[in-house]
Formats: sequence, structure tokens, C-alpha cells
Amino acid sequence: MKDGHIHTPYCPHGSNEALESYIERAISLDYSSMTFTEHAPLPPSFTDPAPNRDSSMKMEDVNDYLETVSRLKKAYKDDITIHTGFEVDYIYGYEREIEAFLDRYGPYVDDSILSVHFLKPANDWYCIDYSPAMFNQAINDAGSIYNLYSLYYAQLKESALCDLGRYKPKRIGHMTLVKKFQQIYDPPAEWRHMAIEFLDIVKKQELSLDYNGAGIKKEYCLETYPPLSIATLASSKGIPLIYGSDAHHPDGLKQGYETLNAKLIMK
Repeated sequence: MKDGHIHTPYCPHGSNEALESYIERAISLDYSSMTFTEHAPLPPSFTDPAPNRDSSMKMEDVNDYLETVSRLKKAYKDDITIHTGFEVDYIYGYEREIEAFLDRYGPYVDDSILSVHFLKPANDWYCIDYSPAMFNQAINDAGSIYNLYSLYYAQLKESALCDLGRYKPKRIGHMTLVKKFQQIYDPPAEWRHMAIEFLDIVKKQELSLDYNGAGIKKEYCLETYPPLSIATLASSKGIPLIYGSDAHHPDGLKQGYETLNAKLIMK
């Protein structure tokens, strides 16, 4: 049992539970390895559109985060393999600041994820998974839900193709996050074609995918990121799928695992 997407108390919109609580919970679930992928600090010149500006960890906490995970890796080495990582946001137009962060901290990281949470359809930036209300604002700014989905997948493609230096993450996070509120806002009929086109880029760039169970627990999503049909297609193309709980609390570990196809997951 491996989990490649786990958050920590360093996440300001998550849980204050100690890192040890996550590790002890993982051991109780018979995990063989776990990767802490805390939200990397956003680029210094970027303004977080979330109302509380709490989408990522603080820059001043990065060294403590790395040192604490390093200490716990040693403390629990006989019980579980622990990897140090980040969930790095790809934000169009901020590539050089993202690369600078990766150049600085990449040498201390084992395994990371590259995700898209932020879009600027026209006038403003939005965190598309923050709330149904903010998602609706993004739709209005984009002009249609089709335009918003098109922009999301265009940004995913850019994230896969862009040069972020030698420490660029090799795994794309929750590639269907734009569907988080699909029970309220019907996805455009073309979303599947957009996703399939993206898989071809992932394959060509030799990247892997986060097979994320968190969407199952989101009341307006109720499916994994990506859903089974896309995950199956990705696997058939030879794209590695890495299970991620995307847990923001120890109780979130292994969430959604029972609903996905474990045979598709890279061992």
C-alpha cells in the first residue's frame, strides 16, 4: 500500500494533527510507503485568490517542514518508507518563480506533484476547487463552462510541457479537478476528449498521474480524479498511476481506495 499525495499540519487550510499522527495511521492501514506533498508556497508575486489566502504553506515554514519530515523518516525507517515532497502549483506566467523555488529546494525532495488549481479566464484569478460560488464566478468570467474546461486543460498541457528546470515534478496532480463541482455544474460534453488529448501529452513527456481518491468524498464530485474510464485508458497507454489519498487529516488516508481499480496502480 503506497500513498503518493498526503498533506500535513503545515497546510493552513488543513488539519493541525501532528505528522506523527499521519504516520501512525498509515502504519495501522498497512502502508508500505507514504509521500508528504505539502502545498508549496505560491510564487511571491502571485496573490492567492482564496478569501483567506490559505492555499499553500508559508515560505518561512519550508525549512522546518523539510527538517521535520527528514527526522521522522529516520525515526520510522523500520516501520514505513517516508518520502519528502511538495504539491507544486503550475501558474501560467509565473514559471520562473516556480523554477526558482524548485532549484532551491529540489535537492531535498524525493517525490513531488505538479497541479493546477488557479485559472485566470479573463479579468481575475480563481481557485477553481475552492467553492461552488468561486467556480461559478470563474465560469462567468470565462463566458461558459466549456471555455473554463478548455482553459483548465490548456493549463494542464502547459504544466506538462513547460521547462521548470531539473527538479520539475514528474507527476501530474488530480487531472480532473475541474470536475469537483460536477453535480452542480454539468461538465461540457467535450471534457472527455480534452482529458484524452492530455493523456497523450503525459505519455509523450514520460510523466505519471496522481490517481486521487479525494473526489469520492467531495459531495459534488463523487468520483476519483481521474474517473475510472480515464484511469483505465491512461494505464492502457502505459502511463503510471500513483494512488493519492490527498489527505488533509489522518482520517483521510486511504480515502477512495476501495472505489478505484487497484490493478491499475503502479506497484
